[in-house]
Amino acid sequence: MALLLADLILIIHFAFVVFVVGGLGLIWAGAALGWRWVRNIWFRAAHLAAILFVAAEALAGVWCPLTVWEDALRGRTEDKSFIARWIHRVMYYDFPDWVFTVAYVAFAAAVAAMFWLAPPDRRRRRT
Repeated sequence: MALLLADLILIIHFAFVVFVVGGLGLIWAGAALGWRWVRNIWFRAAHLAAILFVAAEALAGVWCPLTVWEDALRGRTEDKSFIARWIHRVMYYDFPDWVFTVAYVAFAAAVAAMFWLAPPDRRRRRT
């Protein structure tokens, strides 16, 4: 049961990463192609908050709670499902911590810059 829960946490973690990384790509594409939904203030605020949380964790030297929970549930075993093994290989790299901190802060700056370059629409739309 613990390994199943660890796999679920890993999948949620992966979805969070896809939201943060993919979100910026979609914002860039949407700004270029005129997609109105990428200017939604709620989407943009959630996206910015997500990467600011990651950058703040990195600057503070704090581990992501999802990583901590997954590791605690797995213990020292290497038993992972097929999907969990592949998601793990895609998400985790062996670089010094400062590399990730610089990457997270730079990514957060790029997301924040898009608030200026392609500002969200703050007006309410009537349907």
